Amino acid sequence: MSKIAPWVIQHTAGRKEAEFLVVLREQADLSAAAALTTKQEKGRYVRDVLWNKAQATQAPLLTWLRERNIEHRSYYIVNLIWVKGNLDVALELAARPDVLRVEGNPRVRGIPDVRPVQVETSQPQRITTIEPGITYTHAPLVWAQGYTGQGVVVGGADTGYRWTHTALKTHYRGWDGTTGHHDYNWHDSIHDSTGNPCGNDSPAPCDDNGHGTHTIGTATGDDGVGNQIGMAPGAKWIGCRNMDQSNGTPARYLECFQFFLAPYPVGGNPNQGDPSLAPDVTTNSWGCPASQGCSANTLQIGVEAQLAAGINMVVSAGSGGPSCSTVSDPPAIYEAAYSVGALNTGTDTIASFSSRGPVTVDGSNRRKPDISAPGINTRSSYNTSDTAYASLSGTSMAAPHVAGGAAVLLSARPILHHDVAMQRTVLNNSAFHLNSTLCGSSGYPNNTFGYGRLDVQAAYQYLLLTGAVSHKTQGGAGPFDINLPLSGEPGVECRSGGGNYTEVFTFDNNVVSGSAAVTGGTGSVSGSPVFSGHTMTVNLIGVIDVQRLTVTLTGVTDEFSQVLPSTPVSMNVLIGDVNGNKTVNASDVGLVKSQVGHALTGSNFREDVNADGSLTATDVALTKSRVGNGLP
Repeated sequence: MSKIAPWVIQHTAGRKEAEFLVVLREQADLSAAAALTTKQEKGRYVRDVLWNKAQATQAPLLTWLRERNIEHRSYYIVNLIWVKGNLDVALELAARPDVLRVEGNPRVRGIPDVRPVQVETSQPQRITTIEPGITYTHAPLVWAQGYTGQGVVVGGADTGYRWTHTALKTHYRGWDGTTGHHDYNWHDSIHDSTGNPCGNDSPAPCDDNGHGTHTIGTATGDDGVGNQIGMAPGAKWIGCRNMDQSNGTPARYLECFQFFLAPYPVGGNPNQGDPSLAPDVTTNSWGCPASQGCSANTLQIGVEAQLAAGINMVVSAGSGGPSCSTVSDPPAIYEAAYSVGALNTGTDTIASFSSRGPVTVDGSNRRKPDISAPGINTRSSYNTSDTAYASLSGTSMAAPHVAGGAAVLLSARPILHHDVAMQRTVLNNSAFHLNSTLCGSSGYPNNTFGYGRLDVQAAYQYLLLTGAVSHKTQGGAGPFDINLPLSGEPGVECRSGGGNYTEVFTFDNNVVSGSAAVTGGTGSVSGSPVFSGHTMTVNLIGVIDVQRLTVTLTGVTDEFSQVLPSTPVSMNVLIGDVNGNKTVNASDVGLVKSQVGHALTGSNFREDVNADGSLTATDVALTKSRVGNGLP
């Protein structure tokens, strides 16, 4: 009995049948995906490893089920089998050594009962401004630079989608301007509904509630004639229905995870899946409440598989606030999910309903949410007609703001496509940081706002600065100039050919020998200096965090046999919100120039030697006298 969830025992009492999930003991190891350097490689690797594990281990169990005519369905994104049976079946399955546990597949209320504040139908009101939630997160300022989400695909898992809506149709990946093509762009995980207006296994996108049409509109919608409702109007979207009139099950949720990992044709099978057509970001405004029978870890492996494949899964934190530890439902509780709290739109105050951390349901005490975005009275597309709009409130409305913001970020820096961790780091570090002392946290990040309010412009500027890294000498001026890196995108993607990233430093004197130690960043980082003429090249292996890269030089010798410098010198990347005003802007660049003394577009190293806050002739003279190598 210890391997069987209480929900299963309860719902099979009296020889009743229930749906349950048989989780196999052997699960795929996806750790090697982290070393792959493109999203295509990651997606293919993850899909194949998961698929092969399921094929290799499920056969005996599937044979057992077929021989007994027990209804079942196989999944591979988590190595498990959906089964419909009684307690005797559950007990026999749990007794098998190849079965890890038997969990319930309850029908749960995936979204709260949301009532539109206002519904516009045949005559939508004339909109002359961009929706306030989009403006408040500064997405239009990045649109003005030419980045609107183009080249990025957002996947939506929800109540379905009215794909013919005027704000959605041209953004649907399945629309070619003349005909709708739903293969690889749409999947319906509802197979057993009764009386659903969309029926079962709908061959085209359909929304039985309105919630899904609304959320994907906030992520990507724009009708081209004034209804600018979406954060990333240049992105494309695909969809999966995972709820039957707001009711989900763990199996339905996992089926959409599996479809996004490797989309397949309508009416087809997962073995036809093509991971090259996977979305870059998904928006998920639903939950699997433990109070209704969901296990805390049922969906976790599926969420982690998408992350390993380079899919940024953005989820709503939940609408159980204002109490602490109300981020309590999968998938918002998982470290691998990017969870979003809701702000009162137009302000930096938390919405009363927004769920708070820490996460206690799984014993982790994990801080959540990760970030926050507007979620009150959000106007977006609705399912009642092709021109209907509605205003809704919830963390459901906040999550697609972040998913769309991530899409804009990816259109500006496509090199981030495969690196979900870096996408989140950029969004977190560039957020308008909001402090809180509630729910066992202080400062930021915290259990109320996470890192704070999404700021798409700050994220864009953050990337601009990481593309022009400057270095500051710690512990004395060194007799050298430091040039900008000559290859790669420093702090964003530190791998070029062969998995290495090359950082080049230029010295005033001809350098002939020396050593360098490289520290900082994430993953494996090592330095191997190569000296040639006036330059030293250090090959870095691994992904370097955008805020921390330290290169320590020791015993560098020039052509005159002088050791330069006489003591170790560390050079640290200075990037981001230098002046601490919670934005990254031109004033930060100015401070970097004055404090570091290295023009971002120039090559000569300077230092504010006398620490008076500016660079003057005095600093130059002091530098020359200390260094003695005739700096110009």
